[in-house]
Amino acid sequence: MDAHRLNRRDAMRAGGGLLGAAAAMSLVTRTARAEPWTWSATDSVVGSGGGADPLTTWDPEADPVVANVMDNSNVPEVNRLLATWTHNTQPLPDGLPKELADFIEYARQLPSWTDQTKLANSFEFTKKRGLYLGVLYAFASGMMSTVIPHEALAVYYSRGGTHLKDRIAKTAKFGYDIGTVNAYGDGGEMVVTCVKTRIIHSAVRHLLPQSPYWPAGVTPITQDDLMVTWHSLATTIMRTLTAWQLRIPPAESEGYLHSWQLAGHLLGIRAEYIPATWDQANAQAAQVLDPILAPTAEGINLADQLLNLGANLDLTLLSRGILGAFTRFIMGDKVGNWLNIPREPVWSPLLEVAWGPFVAVREGVLAVAPAVDIPYWMFDEFLRQFAMWYVAELRMPLSIEIPLTNR
Repeated sequence: MDAHRLNRRDAMRAGGGLLGAAAAMSLVTRTARAEPWTWSATDSVVGSGGGADPLTTWDPEADPVVANVMDNSNVPEVNRLLATWTHNTQPLPDGLPKELADFIEYARQLPSWTDQTKLANSFEFTKKRGLYLGVLYAFASGMMSTVIPHEALAVYYSRGGTHLKDRIAKTAKFGYDIGTVNAYGDGGEMVVTCVKTRIIHSAVRHLLPQSPYWPAGVTPITQDDLMVTWHSLATTIMRTLTAWQLRIPPAESEGYLHSWQLAGHLLGIRAEYIPATWDQANAQAAQVLDPILAPTAEGINLADQLLNLGANLDLTLLSRGILGAFTRFIMGDKVGNWLNIPREPVWSPLLEVAWGPFVAVREGVLAVAPAVDIPYWMFDEFLRQFAMWYVAELRMPLSIEIPLTNR
């Protein structure tokens, strides 16, 4: 085994033995669904569809275009040109391969069901809860990705597995762009971010099957995988905020969903799979997301790297232990145990006792915090410091590029 490859034996010994090994094999065994695909396309944003199992579909519009560019074009030059395309309505740079430029012009178009009023309501939602969202994208969605076997393996064995900080920064950009005032309009960047991400997914589909560590005959990032990732973001965020008993006006809740519906479309998810309501999103997540969460050796390794983000933050406040405590608190003990995240003796009980009242005060449900000896200001400081890091990462030069290699 090459030195760069994860020592699976050590990772499994640390993280669950046979359970970890079985979950790691799910990449192969889940190419066929044990139960039939039953979520109805009538519950989708367009209300109809062919009903094909998303495990058997990929992205036939993007994949041949990107594969041809990677095999026959100067990819570094393509990446240099794409780096100059940053805003939604900006013309594409001259010099791109024609078939790629034609695909991007097609892929950047918003669907007919785009609702500008809902997008405005989505921004109102983000304005009020932006501090929560940054933390949740990291500790709910980000850490959940490490217990989604397909995603963990695809990330680990692709270039992202060895450039995790860069990948995290680009994920942060995704979360930031979707919450801006004109995310999908003039001056916004979300359309560009989504279309470039869609291109990267196609590039990974082309590259990963060439890796000696990847199961033969398996093409990564199916429509099912895209949907699972969508739910790890949109649905998981709304589930968590609901569990925290935030009082979210229905228009803002629907607006936030709509922003993610558009993101799904621009990422190449077929319209028949994009849920029309939160109830339908929860029903779909119960089929495609909840049952498949499991530890893998690769996911445990990625989670360990994510927890080391504290090295780049305020070490007096945001240490590995605190990051782990937030992960365990938000994701639950089962996921915390899967990822070998210990219960932190100070922050874990503090979060369990004080986070609910803290959120209630911030939301105006309680006028003042209960009179207990708990430093509520620490939560505000945590959110502030994390937001500062989140924004600082976005100030770095970021370019979502077509990868040239696997891990």
